[in-house]
Amino acid sequence: MNASELRDKDLKALEAELLEQRKAQFNLRMQKATGQLARPDEMTRVRREIARIKTVINEKIKAGETA
Repeated sequence: MNASELRDKDLKALEAELLEQRKAQFNLRMQKATGQLARPDEMTRVRREIARIKTVINEKIKAGETA
């Protein structure tokens, strides 16, 4: 999901998406630790997606939007 799509969502939806991505990141870390990670590039994709979501959340907070 790109940043423009994320900006259309409200704070609650963004926080839910952030939680979902963090769970995905945790699962990927566990797969890596057990040697079952098939696509290492997924870790990079999820990490960047988390950063995008956090950036949009901070933009909305600074703009004065409330949950």
